[in-house]
Amino acid sequence: MISRSKLADTIRVLSMDAVQKAGSGHPGAPMGMADIAEVLWRDFLKHNPTNPNWTDRDRFILSNGHGSMLIYSLLHLSGYKLSMNDIKSFRQLHSKTAGHPEYGYAPGIETTTGPLGQGITNGVGMALAEKVLGEQFNRDGHNIVDHHTYVFMGDGCMMEGISHEACSLAGTLGLGKLVAFWDDNGISIDGEVDGWFSDDTPKRFEAYGWHVIANVDGHNSESIHKAITEAKSITDRPSLICCKTIIGFGSPNKSASHDCHGAPLGTEEVALVRSNLGWKHPEFEIPQDIYNKWDRKEQGKADELNWQARFDTYQQAYPELAAEFTRRSQNLLPENWEQYTQDLIQTLQANPQTIATRKASQNTIEAFSPLLPEFLGGSADLTPSNLTNWSGSKSISAQDASGNYLSYGVREFAMSAMMNGIALHGGFIPYGGTFLMFMEYARNALRMAALMKQRSIFVYTHDSIGLGEDGPTHQPVEQIASLRLTPNMSTWRPCDQVETAVAWKSAIERFDGPTSLIFSRQNLVQFERDESMLANVAKGGYILSDCKGEPELILIATGSEVALAMKAKVQLANVRCRVVSMPATDVFDAQSTEYQEQVLPSHVTARVAIEAGIRDYWFKYVGLRGDIVGMTSFGESAPAEELFEMFGFTVENIVEKSKAVLER
Repeated sequence: MISRSKLADTIRVLSMDAVQKAGSGHPGAPMGMADIAEVLWRDFLKHNPTNPNWTDRDRFILSNGHGSMLIYSLLHLSGYKLSMNDIKSFRQLHSKTAGHPEYGYAPGIETTTGPLGQGITNGVGMALAEKVLGEQFNRDGHNIVDHHTYVFMGDGCMMEGISHEACSLAGTLGLGKLVAFWDDNGISIDGEVDGWFSDDTPKRFEAYGWHVIANVDGHNSESIHKAITEAKSITDRPSLICCKTIIGFGSPNKSASHDCHGAPLGTEEVALVRSNLGWKHPEFEIPQDIYNKWDRKEQGKADELNWQARFDTYQQAYPELAAEFTRRSQNLLPENWEQYTQDLIQTLQANPQTIATRKASQNTIEAFSPLLPEFLGGSADLTPSNLTNWSGSKSISAQDASGNYLSYGVREFAMSAMMNGIALHGGFIPYGGTFLMFMEYARNALRMAALMKQRSIFVYTHDSIGLGEDGPTHQPVEQIASLRLTPNMSTWRPCDQVETAVAWKSAIERFDGPTSLIFSRQNLVQFERDESMLANVAKGGYILSDCKGEPELILIATGSEVALAMKAKVQLANVRCRVVSMPATDVFDAQSTEYQEQVLPSHVTARVAIEAGIRDYWFKYVGLRGDIVGMTSFGESAPAEELFEMFGFTVENIVEKSKAVLER
């Protein structure tokens, strides 16, 4: 008979051995949370190691991602395709077992964690997605969406501000299938947390509206089992299970201390742990009878087959719903998507409007949404300004989750990380809005979206000093450049309603990364385009207005400044001038060399870039012989037209700089 404690010890030994071999890592959390993990994964977690992407699986997130050997041990032992050699290569180049859990590296990793607090916030997004998807598709007697989201988190996650944002909203939304485990071991990197973390955490979560189970012995399997059973019985609120644990449990000299938090135990201490636990096997050797107890392949297959049988019955009763569920689960766009969107863009070009691109964005959402029921929109308390809603928007609430729009409140960071969780869950295309300036609050969630290659669509309005009187605290300057510099982030700043629609289309069709859509507050004129120009908008940069013969001068602009470039060209009547609109630099950079050369011929070195953002970014396009009309400081509080004149965004200044570069 193999005891539960011995099964948990398997995690402890495997984790400390992998960290020891790597020469770096965090053995304390896996050793301390092993008992909780053993009960959850063997008694409750619904998953199929042979099909990690089964739609109705439970989601498990290790929010305290530094304890990554915990989840690697669980995946390996449960039967996922994560071999002992993968465990041995922990933290090594090209390994599946990276220092922190990385989405897409190893099967069974639901999200990348490590930046503390974001894992629990991803989990809130996943639990929300489960609830909304269930409301949209489940019917009486047919629950095809019915799974839980389980999250492990430590003191660090609790301290990070994003956990406050997300857990507050989770309580308000009544996410009853979200169960979080707090590893209450009282230790962080600096030592005992009493000096900097003295919150009454159970009361805090009760105030959020959570069901709280306090003072659970995290090393007693019966207590853990009872707590999880109770948490699952509460369906109208998320649950927090507060587990008292000992970090580095099993280590005679380093447990209950920060000494085991983020460093190998050392050869001598590893040997003492083996002796203390009665583990008689050498490193990386696990007896077959222990593997047999851990293996979940057959159970997982049975669970999925059971679900498939229920889905088949559902399909017979509701064939159209079943087809739509399958389409959305497989991340497919509607069959008529391409024709529909192309027709819309043609119609917009034929019916020009002078409107703010934030309004053009709302019009596009209005046009696309009936075709995309998977759209899950929202805003961080700026819906009337971002214009992220549409006529068919229905608010999501705890009482009615069948809607398609979420008011996130003033929670930019939580909104963005929740969107990542929604995208990771599947079945939705999440988008959320705020002012461009306040992407700063959410920067790391944007980075995580790009790192994980998730289709999160970030809508940013009030894109420049053009927002005017709110002043420099609200006027973005360096933000667009920082978005463009983020690997795998696509960034669009359109100049009119046509470019706006193309930008949205590109974002929706981008299955391997996030997109930031940057929109103006002020009205922008629409430009004429022939068929060739219209087709080239999707290439990120294109010739909007050309000259006869080879150009002497190229003006490059985005957004509201395209109009200035077009007016400057008129003033430069004696110069062969080309105007290039470049709404998406990353998309343009991905085009063929031949196309780039057609738009920006390398022999034409007289170039001026115009954008109401930080100027330094544009040197890559204008070179050292060109010039830039851009920002070199923060803004001021004044009407927009006065600011544009003060900072040089005038036709006269563009003409003057153009003449200067022509003379060089």
